[in-house]
Amino acid sequence: MATMVMESIGRVFISRQQIRQVPRLLTEAAPSMPGTVTDSEVPAYFRERYVSTGYRPLKQNWRYYFLSLFQRHNETLNVWTHLLAFLLLLVKLRQLADTVDFVNDRHSWPLLILVLSSLTYSGFSVLAHLLGGKSELCHHLFYFLDYVGVAQYQYGSAVVHFYYAVDETMHRSMQGLFMPTATIFSCLSCLGCCYGKYCNHTQPCWVRKVCQVVPSALAYMWDNSPVAKRLLLWSNDDLAVAYHFGQVAFFLSCSFFFTFPLLERYLPGRCDFVGQSHQVFHVLLSCCTFCQIHASYLDYVHRRQLYLRLHESGDAALFVGLYVFTLVGCALITAFMLKKVKHVLDFKMKLK
Repeated sequence: MATMVMESIGRVFISRQQIRQVPRLLTEAAPSMPGTVTDSEVPAYFRERYVSTGYRPLKQNWRYYFLSLFQRHNETLNVWTHLLAFLLLLVKLRQLADTVDFVNDRHSWPLLILVLSSLTYSGFSVLAHLLGGKSELCHHLFYFLDYVGVAQYQYGSAVVHFYYAVDETMHRSMQGLFMPTATIFSCLSCLGCCYGKYCNHTQPCWVRKVCQVVPSALAYMWDNSPVAKRLLLWSNDDLAVAYHFGQVAFFLSCSFFFTFPLLERYLPGRCDFVGQSHQVFHVLLSCCTFCQIHASYLDYVHRRQLYLRLHESGDAALFVGLYVFTLVGCALITAFMLKKVKHVLDFKMKLK
């Protein structure tokens, strides 16, 4: 017994010793990693309003940008907030797989779409904030992928709300209309965000915000209309309604911080590394996602008799098909907008 205890203590000690060596190993792996620079040392399209320091230099090798995950710069927390959310979503998916038969139960597929779309948006967000600083082309490419992830998440929200959260009256009036419209709104949201990024520095800042916020707001209002009706008819017997309220509250809060960068505006120079509104937006959006997943799981478990009566056996497969259609549509939009970016960059090179 004593030997087993000593072996366990030895393993813990070795693990702690290895953890302490991580900073040294990173330093040895990248002994010449350049430090951060100010906003005046990077092109205008990389600058964030009211953030003046902490930018990574451009045109470094890929290794530098991957290792910058462990470097202090103004994107570090943007990367880590969604990286941690991505890892927690994987854990959540594993937990759900223990109780939900995603293979044989077609009625569980909307819930799976929501989780997969959540993994998509958080994963693409990590790539955008981690690798988008290499060049102007990479900046547009990875942020366009980020917008594809956002559009997928919007569709995932729509499908779980219409499948599990809707009531009979709304289902009867929206059947055949709700999900095709949600698909269109998701694609329009992707297009608006990509176009806003494309014209980011040739148009005033408010143009970018309008392109990003208006389509996303329309999609949100449409996708969450079944939940809004549930909240208006709040019942203490409804186990999921509190989590639906939580996801709405978190989403409205994160939308505020995404639209209005108040923290860095009124605390100039103090939020360059920690405290940016976009970092708060990431945290609140992740909280919204986990509330939404749990609310949808509760609806899947406790409202089964209702949605079995409302939805035909082929509905779930149809919605999976629309999910794939949305993904393909957003990919085509991204390819089109990236082609326009390349034309602009080629024109700039010719002028030089």
